[in-house]
Amino acid sequence: MASSTPGSVPPPDIARAPIVSAVIADQRRLPKLSTPAGPYRRAWWRLRRDRIAMLAFVSLALLIVIAYVVPLVIAIDPYQQSLRDSLLPPGTAGHVLGTDHFGRDVLLRLIDGGRVSLSVGILAVVISASIGGLIGLVSGYFGGWTDRILMRLIDVKLAFPGILLALVIVTVLGTGLEKVMIAVGIGGIPRFARVVRGSVLNTKNELYVEAARSIGAADLRIMFVHLVPQVLGPAITIATFGLATAILSIASLSFLGLGAQPPTAEWGLMLSEARKYLRVAWWLSVFPGLAIVTVVLSVNLLGDAVRDALDPRIPSVSD
Repeated sequence: MASSTPGSVPPPDIARAPIVSAVIADQRRLPKLSTPAGPYRRAWWRLRRDRIAMLAFVSLALLIVIAYVVPLVIAIDPYQQSLRDSLLPPGTAGHVLGTDHFGRDVLLRLIDGGRVSLSVGILAVVISASIGGLIGLVSGYFGGWTDRILMRLIDVKLAFPGILLALVIVTVLGTGLEKVMIAVGIGGIPRFARVVRGSVLNTKNELYVEAARSIGAADLRIMFVHLVPQVLGPAITIATFGLATAILSIASLSFLGLGAQPPTAEWGLMLSEARKYLRVAWWLSVFPGLAIVTVVLSVNLLGDAVRDALDPRIPSVSD
């Protein structure tokens, strides 16, 4: 029997090979651990369990599809006039919701008016969120004199009632949907500035922000990479409520004759034109009013649900 020399390589341990293979095979069969859900995924879980919110979401989505998709699929002309068919009641053949005093189909004008009202309202909210959010972000992050000056400007803006300021802006700029959109957008700036500033003040001293600052991250990177995602929740909530307010304000200004001008199909303008025919053609004012109520109510209910879903202090089964 040969003996191993001190410098020779020891033989491989063949008996351990099956054990190692079995352990590796078992590791491959281990279940993959799921990553924890983020705040927005948990918010979506909460939102799906709210039946009223889902009903409001479906109603709003249906109105958006009708307003934007139907004109692309079916050629409609909300401006086609037929004085012979003026003031036809709802249920008339070819005119489900009747006609107005020029013989124009009310249903087609409601569809086109929904596109106009929603588009102008969304753009007004985008203006408010962009300018107001930037003011709040800069004011909350830098503080000091920057915060004082910007917030005093916001306080001056808050001293004017929203509709009065919109009337002044429209009077200076002139009538038209573009001017109304700018006026309503400027009127919503203070809401976003206040909310974003408060969120930034609560977040800018967190440990991850201090860590980013300690490794030399620039102020712009800290603001837009580390702080903006944390203030999106409150900003989304304010934007949801702001959309309802913008649609109401635009309809109000158009009703007063300062917004959309004839023959534009806009819900507020349709209500204004229907005042003369309240006794003889009730449908001219009822259907545009129902459209405004439906959209505003759906947006407000959805905004309430989004606010509750994004609030981590409210317990939920999904958590």
